[in-house]
Amino acid sequence: MQHHKGLALRGVEIFLEERLLISISETVEPGEVLTVMGPSGSGKSTLLSYIGGFLHSAFRASGAVILNGSDITLKPAEQRQVGMLFQDPLLFPHMSVGENLLFALPADIKGKAQRRDAAVAALAEAGLEDAFDRDPATLSGGQKARVALMRVLLANPQALLLDEPFSKLDTNRRDGIRKFVFGEAKRRNLPVLLITHDAADAEAAGGKVFDL
Repeated sequence: MQHHKGLALRGVEIFLEERLLISISETVEPGEVLTVMGPSGSGKSTLLSYIGGFLHSAFRASGAVILNGSDITLKPAEQRQVGMLFQDPLLFPHMSVGENLLFALPADIKGKAQRRDAAVAALAEAGLEDAFDRDPATLSGGQKARVALMRVLLANPQALLLDEPFSKLDTNRRDGIRKFVFGEAKRRNLPVLLITHDAADAEAAGGKVFDL
């Protein structure tokens, strides 16, 4: 059977008590971006929580999340192979930039040297080849955003969920980071779901837009 690649949301509905927050059926092809737009409090982040596997018990949800032909709706979060990028880069402050990346590497990459090489290569891709031993606190907002993305990608996700990751960046940096994030996702052929309230994000993503 030919498995369909990409991320499919089939009849996904999320309720808070009796109120329907979201009703969506969409498919995101590999290398494409689906942007979900809506004001704060409209349930955008709730949708990502449902896809990622950590929806708060206050919400009720139904519908299937299918990733590369496999139903992940009931899988625990750590088995879903879904990468998430948030508003804040969430780098571990007690680790160097390089250690942050090493932490995300799958266990099947063995050997200290090999793991370090993988982390160094990721930093080089982000234009930060000299940052391995730096304290994350010394990075600019844009650099942190790049490291956060590389950390997510090193875990080898099959889909990427973006929770307003550009909203806290300086306007002049935002464009470059958007290009970097969408470019890396496309290069890896990942389906991407972006949630935002910024029309410029949707425009940069260049895919379909779903309005809440």
